[in-house]
Order: sequence, then C-alpha cells, then structure tokens
Amino acid sequence: MASSGFLTLCPSYLLSKPAFLLFPLRRLSFLRIAASSSSSSSTEFKISFAPSSTKTLVPDPSPHNPSAPPLPLVIPWIVRDENGNLKLQATPPAGFLQAMSEPKLSPIKKKKKKELASAPKQSKAARRFYNQNIKESKRLSKVLAAAGVASRRSSEELIFEGKVTVNGSVCTSPQTRVDLSKDSIYVNGNRLSKRLPPKLHFALNKPKGYICSNGKEPKSVVSLFDDYWKSWNKTNPGIPRPRLFTAGRLDVATTGLIIVTNDGDFAQQISHPSSKFTKEYIATIEGTIHRRHLIAISEGTEVEGVHCVPDYVELLPAQPDVPRPRLRIVVHEGRNHEVRELIKNAGLQIHSLKRVRIGGFRLPSDLGLGKYTELKEADLKLLGREIQGST
Repeated sequence: MASSGFLTLCPSYLLSKPAFLLFPLRRLSFLRIAASSSSSSSTEFKISFAPSSTKTLVPDPSPHNPSAPPLPLVIPWIVRDENGNLKLQATPPAGFLQAMSEPKLSPIKKKKKKELASAPKQSKAARRFYNQNIKESKRLSKVLAAAGVASRRSSEELIFEGKVTVNGSVCTSPQTRVDLSKDSIYVNGNRLSKRLPPKLHFALNKPKGYICSNGKEPKSVVSLFDDYWKSWNKTNPGIPRPRLFTAGRLDVATTGLIIVTNDGDFAQQISHPSSKFTKEYIATIEGTIHRRHLIAISEGTEVEGVHCVPDYVELLPAQPDVPRPRLRIVVHEGRNHEVRELIKNAGLQIHSLKRVRIGGFRLPSDLGLGKYTELKEADLKLLGREIQGST
C-alpha cells in the first residue's frame, strides 16, 4: 500500500452488478483514483476527471503506461464518518442500499375532523331584532311607515305639516336619520313605540267586488283581516298593530291570488314591472275561441303606452262541469288591466278572470274566497328565487 502508483478500488460488489453500474455511467464522468503515500500513516487520494468530450463507456488506458490494460470504472461515495468528517469510499452507504430495497409508500393522510361551530351568543330572533331596529339608523318617514302610522307618502305629509317631533324638536325633513333605541319620536302628541311590528306576509284569495285599497272602505281587501287583529294585543303585547297593504292590485271584478303585507320592499319587488315577475291568469270566455283569437292575443297589444306581449297563451281542455271555454295566460309586465286588454283586443268577451299564480307561488286549491293564509319560509323562497333570477 505504501508504494507509489495507481491503486484501483474495485470491489467485487460493483463488478458483479453491471445493471447497477449502468445508471451512473451515463451521468458521471470517469474517475481514476490514484493513491500515493509519503508515509505509512497517511493516505492521499488524487482524483482526476476525464475530458468532458469523451463519450465512450470504456475507460481510456492509463496515460502513464499506454500498454497497460484499461482500469476498471469506480464510482466514489463521499460520506460522513462517525466523527462527522467527510471521507471517500467505494461502496454505497448501508442506509442508501436499504432505502433502495424498500418500496416507497405514500403516507396516508388523515382526515381532519370538522371543528364544531361555536354557538351564537344571541338567539336568531334577538339578532334579527337588533339588525332591523338597532344596528342602523333609518329615515324618519320609513320608520313611521314601518310602525304602521301611515303610508310612506302620508308619513312625509305629516312631517311636512310639523306634526312629528324628534327628541322634543319639530322635524320637517323626512330624510332625517333616527334610531328608535335612542331617539324619542312623537306623532300628533302620541309617542312612537320603541318596538317595530314584525314583517307579515299573507296570501289572500280575493273575492269579486272587493277593491285593493289601504283605506277603511267596507269592501277593501284589508277589511278581510279584521278577525286577525282581534287577538293581536294578546299575542303581541306592547307592539303596535302593523298597517297592511296589497302588493300590486287586482281590479274589482278579478278574483284570485294577491299578496297582503306590511313589508314595503317586498311589495315593491313583486309588483313593479321591472322585476319581470310572472303572473298566471285563468280567463273564462263568452262564446267560442278560434285559432285567430289565440294568434291575436299572442301578438300583444298596447297598454298604458307600452306594447305588451304575453309570455304564454293556451286554450285549456273542455271540462264537463265548466260550460264555457277557458284560456291560460301568463304575463310579466303586470300593467293595469293588461290581461283584459289582451283579450279585448282579440275580439273576445270575458266572463270571469282569476289569478292563480305569482312567481313560483301558486294559490292553494283549498283556500276559499275571502280566506287568507300566512306565508311560510318555504313560500317566501318560492317568490324570492324568481326575484333573484330576474336581477
């Protein structure tokens, strides 16, 4: 070992594994390892790299001895010893060989358990009351209308006339922002309650001869709710009685579905023509209906200066208990007397007209004339879906 010259480190392990050597041969330059020793106690390694242009897989003969046979190829491994120092060895580390022999398995990801949502600090009803009445200030005219004092327009007239005071001072501006939880409001000397009535939504089967008026006329649709107010003070102590009104209108001769509420924004969404809210009517016709009548109705007519075209027109099949022919007409404009004008323009005469559907809500078949039912959350969603889809 002490003599000078080239010593080849060629373990039998590497020579017996040609398949193992094939992979690094394509990536590492050829190495020749020469060992020389100036003393018996130390060994010096001299590493020289072959030229990069060499592409042969067989090592070149030694430049010092051209007649010598080619040296076997050696792949050095630089590892750390027990003391942490780097050293050069001809065999792969034991840990590397063990890792290569073991199959690699991807770690199994454990599903994280969903964290339970923390319970709200307040109840749903308490948070709704806070958001509606306390969180934000509102216009004075809107507060008066929501409290059931009068309609928004009539409330503005009361303010202009100086009949409303806020915190002891007369207020003549309907746009004044007020907060019921902090401000003291009087109307005609009567103090306004700190609590606003809840939002109410009813579906009414309007009878013939009743008008869609918010007044105290005996034939107003609001008068059909007199029995509802009899138990109001018992079920809602300390809360003022809300002022009901209709969302849209039906003429005095038309029967069927109409929404009655105290929610102004909700009524505006349903009744305004820009909402594209579909409404379905069943029209009973005097006489015979021909194909030309259906074509004339489908072509539309002018109503209030606007050309209105129905969404759908259909002649319903004859029924034994219904002697007259019937038409099903669907419109979305919602203009005054729109369906009657469409039928009149076609040269037909109406015997009776009934509205059976608004948006996604259909008049219950068991709801008698003059009867009403309070809309549930599912019913409001049927109306709300179409409102959201049209915006």
